[in-house]
Amino acid sequence: MPEIASAPWEYTLLIPNDLRAVTVSRRTLRLILTVHGLIRLVDVAELLAAELVSNAVRHTKGPSALGVCWAPPGTLRLGAWDADPEPPPESPKYLMPTAEAEEGRGLALVRACADLWGWQPQWRDGNRGKYVWCELGAA
Repeated sequence: MPEIASAPWEYTLLIPNDLRAVTVSRRTLRLILTVHGLIRLVDVAELLAAELVSNAVRHTKGPSALGVCWAPPGTLRLGAWDADPEPPPESPKYLMPTAEAEEGRGLALVRACADLWGWQPQWRDGNRGKYVWCELGAA
């Protein structure tokens, strides 16, 4: 089994506005975490990344990006950039959806499964947008 990296690393996956990008992102993330010895984080990280990327692709028109960053001694940061500068919805509908809700569970899952999460305005390749991120501890 690979050892957990003691040095920081970072990957960025550029994503077209295509729902198939969610699957590509999940599989790429699984490979990244496996080769860095973080297999115990794969299931939760895949769920979180899929929610972040899905929101970026479904709710915006432009390109997106998935960021994966490891900061020793044990923090994994996942984030999705998209070209919509508006903040993610903060209404109870999205943060605590009802059982009958047909959508809106993504941010609730991120909030429930991540140690920390948030968002920030961010420019990328001349496009104004936002970066929605979450962190998982490896401990």
